[in-house]
Amino acid sequence: MIKKFLMTPGPTQVPPQVLSAMARPIIHHRTGEYSELFARVNENLKYVYQTENDVLSFASSGTGAMESAVINLCSPGDRVLVAACGKFGERWRDLAAAYGLDAEYHEYEYGQPVDPDDIARSLEADPHIKVVFVTHSETSTGVVNDMQAIGAAVEDHDAVLVTDSISGMGSAEIRTDAWQVDVVVAGSQKALMIPPGLAFVSVSDKAWALAEKARLPRFYFDWLKARKGLQQAQPTTAFTPAVSLMVGLDAALGLIREEGLENLFRRHIVMGRACRAAIKGMGLELFSPDDDSSSSVTAVRLPEGIEDGRLRSLTRDRFGVQFAGGQGPVKGKIIRIGHCGYYNYTDIIVAIAALELALKELGHPVELGSGIKAAELIFGEETV
Repeated sequence: MIKKFLMTPGPTQVPPQVLSAMARPIIHHRTGEYSELFARVNENLKYVYQTENDVLSFASSGTGAMESAVINLCSPGDRVLVAACGKFGERWRDLAAAYGLDAEYHEYEYGQPVDPDDIARSLEADPHIKVVFVTHSETSTGVVNDMQAIGAAVEDHDAVLVTDSISGMGSAEIRTDAWQVDVVVAGSQKALMIPPGLAFVSVSDKAWALAEKARLPRFYFDWLKARKGLQQAQPTTAFTPAVSLMVGLDAALGLIREEGLENLFRRHIVMGRACRAAIKGMGLELFSPDDDSSSSVTAVRLPEGIEDGRLRSLTRDRFGVQFAGGQGPVKGKIIRIGHCGYYNYTDIIVAIAALELALKELGHPVELGSGIKAAELIFGEETV
């Protein structure tokens, strides 16, 4: 028998309380019962987002909410700025191109963060830029961009700031209102601890003012329709929601409320710290930054002579632990260990043990227990 541990940065493990909630008999989405649940979910999403802004929900992947930001904020030919430091930052570039936007593109090497000063200089030089698109937590590399500094760079300009926090929301803190982030995109399958299929987007007053003038075509992802549903006496969605996922989200957000944001972010910081310590303890090299920002995913450079597919197949099929591989130019060069959401010290210990055993079997000189010991020293400093 193999007990499975999903250690990818999305999808992530789902708590049993959430699985049980989703197994309940389905309810109709145009009833008072659903509206009561939906209203509670909306308030709890605002709690996690740390915002007073509306948070809209869509039955889609996170990319759907990203696309919604482009089509609700932009008109044909609009000037926008895209700053990308990984695969998912590049998705903003691709979306801008798909809709014929005039994009100024800042590309950073994988593993390096976006420089807020570059954004500030571009906005000073070009007042016609309407929207700035950037990634908060770059899932492909483990880099977390400084959204507080980026928010400060954009705040005094007319441009609207949009960020993808799909792997950050609930694990790498983002203070939406305090940091002046106008639009924040998130997804269900990472730190929000439910399966894929829901996406969320918060919208500030500044962003709403732009959305009301934008002229790109939209229908399903129309924010105005979504806001109208939210503002009804019995809140609802414009179109049929993913009801069972919403029920699961209600349970997951309840768990987050119970833990509290301060404890939630602290737990993720400790997870990331222990995982990085374990990697270094094994003599491996980190690809993601070695600081507390890397609380969602740890990226690890593969040792010379170790083939990505063989390593991850071995950890999955022999030891039940599934890691993610690299993407784009780092495909085959790194593995990614996810720890955003329903994770604690036991998951990290199991993951590191599987990695040590697999490397040993593949002929890499690793001392068994070296990574586990390093992680335990971190966990010994604080109960998680």
